[in-house]
Order: sequence, then C-alpha cells, then structure tokens
Amino acid sequence: MSKACILLIEDDPQMQRLIVDYLENFDYCIEAFDDPMDVLSIFPSSKERYDLVILDLMLPNMDGFEIGKRIKKQADIPIIISSARGDIGNKILGFEIGADDYLAKPYEPRELVLRVEALLRRHHKNPVLRYGDFYLDETTREVKVDDYPVELTKVEFDLLLYFLRHPGKVLSREQLIGAVGLPPDTRHRTVDMHISNLRYKIGDDPKKPRYIKSVWGIGYKLIEQR
Repeated sequence: MSKACILLIEDDPQMQRLIVDYLENFDYCIEAFDDPMDVLSIFPSSKERYDLVILDLMLPNMDGFEIGKRIKKQADIPIIISSARGDIGNKILGFEIGADDYLAKPYEPRELVLRVEALLRRHHKNPVLRYGDFYLDETTREVKVDDYPVELTKVEFDLLLYFLRHPGKVLSREQLIGAVGLPPDTRHRTVDMHISNLRYKIGDDPKKPRYIKSVWGIGYKLIEQR
C-alpha cells in the first residue's frame, strides 16, 4: 500500500519543519516548498503524485490564494489552508477559491493530522480496502475477516483501518490515540483495552498473533501478510 503524498507550501522554516516532522511520524510522504513559483514549475507534470495540499497564504512572489486557484484549475485535489490570517474574510475567500478546510495558526499539529485524515477519507477514490484476510469498506464501515462479518465499535474500526494502512510499521500508543481521535490525555491502558477487544473480535490470539503484534515498550504493529 502506498503512502499518501502531501504537497506542503510554507515559507516559515520552523513551521515547515514542524509540519513535515509531525506528518512523517504518521507515515505520510511530504514534499515541502517555500516558494510557490517552484511549485508551479513542477506541478503540471507531477500533480498525479499528490493526494492533498497544505497551503500557507503569506508567501513570497505569489499570494497563497492565487496559487490555490491555479492548483485547483489543474487538479481535483483537496487543499487545507494553514495561515495566521484567521479572520472570517480570509476564511470566506479561501473557501471561495476552492479550499476544502482552513486552519488558523497557531494550532496543535495533531488537529492538522485529523483534518488530513478526514479529507483523505472523503476524497479517497476507492473506499474498499482489501488486505490479507481483511475486507473493509470505509463508506459503510463494513468489516469482514476471512469473509465473515465482524461488528466493531467506532474506535475499533478506526484502529483496524489505521493498522491496515500501515502494515508492518510499529505504531506507538500516542500515534494510535491521535490517529483515531481519542482525547490527548487518554491513558495507555485504555488503548490496550481497545486493542484487546479488537483482537478478540477478529480472532487474534495475543500469545500467537496472526494479525496484531505487541511491540514491547512502544505499541503495536500489523503483521504483514504474505
């Protein structure tokens, strides 16, 4: 399964580094630019590579609204505006040029991850995910394991979806808390409880796991299917 690739246009070096580091921690591919003119020079030939754009408004050489309009003319790609301009006028203008979401700085990076996840789900061309013994439909929230239907809670479904999107990757409890929208102060044992319930429902034995393996001191990973 390929990573979602995000185009970031942000000229503040500190903010750019923060966003890149945080999103890479959630296994996204990030390509960052500080000058919109550089983006315009490569976008026509590389637009199919990107799944989402994060766009600052106060940029050198070209206003963020203008490059946002040009990107939307060339590709049907979701755009999140990330800007210190938090007034209602700029928000309205942002949505008028085709932005799908608007985050006023400063904001918690975790909120950006949640907005990215939500937009990618809405724009995902194929909501059905098949991996090994699993069938998962994001639209109907239907899950089957080895062709048998499984009833999951919202948290269990979101955990399974996140695991299936990141096979073989060790995921910390903090990552899982952020990925499924649990409160930031959620205790680790609460995550463990949800994982235990999920394992039970998909027929996984934690002592001899077929699907979800515990990684001592860190979290969990989905065992890659051969």
